[in-house]
Amino acid sequence: MCLCIIAAWMALTSALPVVLTAGGILGAIVISEWIQETEEPGWAAWFVGTAFTLIACTFARRLRMTVEELREAQHQLAERSRAEERNRIAGEVHDVLGHVLTVSLLHIGSARLALDEEPDEARRALGEAERLTRESLDEVRSSVGLMRADGRGETAPLPDATAIPELAESFRRAGTRVEVTVEGDLAALGSTCGLVAYRIVQEALTNAAKHAPGEPVDVRAAVTVDDATVTITNNCFVDGAAVEGTGVRGMRERAEGVGGRLTAGPSITGWAVEAVLPV
Repeated sequence: MCLCIIAAWMALTSALPVVLTAGGILGAIVISEWIQETEEPGWAAWFVGTAFTLIACTFARRLRMTVEELREAQHQLAERSRAEERNRIAGEVHDVLGHVLTVSLLHIGSARLALDEEPDEARRALGEAERLTRESLDEVRSSVGLMRADGRGETAPLPDATAIPELAESFRRAGTRVEVTVEGDLAALGSTCGLVAYRIVQEALTNAAKHAPGEPVDVRAAVTVDDATVTITNNCFVDGAAVEGTGVRGMRERAEGVGGRLTAGPSITGWAVEAVLPV
């Protein structure tokens, strides 16, 4: 009887095929009956000891396999976390560089046109491009610094939603007409969702300046106790498939990453980006 219980336990805990485990149980029954008929207690002790040894070996093997599976799962999780972090940092660098290059080109273009007749205006435009480049370099250093394993990267403070009006002003200085309307407290978004809102507005304004230079852009932010809705619209009629690239995809991923949502596409007046973010 003892051997039957041992064989059944091995069948339940091993990864052997059903036929083999069933055969093991049948063999245990036959051996048990034979031991009872021969009345040799030595055989019973030997078989029980052997069975327990097999059980211990089987358990050790399964434990080793479980440990290896856990280590592999931990390794895959770490790799996935590193990949997600690299993608996030790549998105930060993309947004910052896209913004600074677009606005700086607008300033440089204005300086070139004003160089002969309005040298003071040309110097102002070039100075603004230089200032913007320096500020953006600090942001890039901050983002790249996050990749340092020793944690000693430069960590200049990243912007949040409260900096959206200042962001719009930087585009105005480059010649883009931007109107900003804010309802509620932008600071309620906090640092994480606030950075997402800022980057979405930054990318949307950058796209507007690239695809519809000179056209007015309207930025509206409405903050309630539950969520914040940020809408950017302009008069540019562009095929949605033509601009559904890294920028729009990155904006959507940012919004969804904090539990929000984002839509971007043609509207009645032109093009619209709308993000709804949690507060």
